[in-house]
Amino acid sequence: MSPVRFVALGDSLTQGVGDPTVDGWRGWAALLADGLGTGPGTSARFTNLAVSGAQTRDVLEQQLPVALALRPELAAVVVGVNDTLRRTFDIHAVAARLDRVYGALAGQGAVLLTACLPDPGGVLGLPGALARPLARRQQAVNTVVHALSERYGAVHLHAAEGAWVTDRALWSADRLHPGERGHRHLALRFHALLAEAGLAPGAAPSPEPQSPLPTRAANLRWLATAGTGWVLRRCTDLLPNLLALAADEVRHRARGTGAHLDLRAGAAVSAALAAVAVPERRTRRGEAAQPA
Repeated sequence: MSPVRFVALGDSLTQGVGDPTVDGWRGWAALLADGLGTGPGTSARFTNLAVSGAQTRDVLEQQLPVALALRPELAAVVVGVNDTLRRTFDIHAVAARLDRVYGALAGQGAVLLTACLPDPGGVLGLPGALARPLARRQQAVNTVVHALSERYGAVHLHAAEGAWVTDRALWSADRLHPGERGHRHLALRFHALLAEAGLAPGAAPSPEPQSPLPTRAANLRWLATAGTGWVLRRCTDLLPNLLALAADEVRHRARGTGAHLDLRAGAAVSAALAAVAVPERRTRRGEAAQPA
C-alpha cells in the first residue's frame, strides 16, 4: 500500500513558523505527516505549499493549482488570519475563495483538514477597543470555515479557544505563532481526529519538544530582528484602519449600542454564506459542529 499523498496549504502557521529546525521551519503539518505512514518507519508523501503572509486569495490563486496537480488524498487548508489583519478585509470574498478551494480539492476526492483559530488580538493581549474588531473578524472567518467544513465533509479542528490559547508554554516569542510544543499540540489533535476516522494508521506525534526551549535572550533577539519586521509588514496596512475601527468601537460602547456591531458582522457572515452555492451535502468527518 503506497503512502498517502498529503498536501498542506495556508500561511505561516502551516508553514511552521515558531518551530525551527536546522533545515528551516517544520510545523504541525510536517509533524502530522510523520504519523500518517502505512507502516513502521514510513510517513506520508508530504508537500508543504504554505507561505508566510498568505491570504485566502494567495491560497486560491497560487497554492491551489499546484495542490491539484499533486492530486492529494489528504489536503490541509488553514488560512484566514492574515485576511483579518488587512484593511481590505471582506468576509464575502473570504467565503467565496474558501468555497472554491475546498470544493476543488474535495472534487478530486481529497479529505480536507480545516481549523478555526484564535483571534490575534486576544492572543496578543491587545486592549479591548483594539482587540474586539479583530475578534469580530476572526469569528466571522471561523463561522465561514465551520459552515464550509461541514458542507465538504472536512476533518475539522476546533482550535479557536481553550486552555491552549492562553498557555504561554505553547507559543513562540512573537505570541502569534505556536512554538514547537504548540505545533506538536496541533499535530496531535489533528492526528486524533484522523485516527478516529480511520485515516491515520501511524503513531501519533510525540507531545514533547525535541529542541530545548529558546532562552529569554534568544526570544528578545528574534523580536528585535525578524519579529519586528514581521509585525511592521502587517501593521503598516492594518494600523490606520484598526484605529478607526477602535474609535467606532468606543463610540458605540459609549452610546450603549455595541451590540449593533455584532449584529452587523453576523448579518455580513450570513449574506456571505448565502451567496455561496450549496452543493450536495456530504457526510462530515471530525468533531461535532460547535458555534464559532
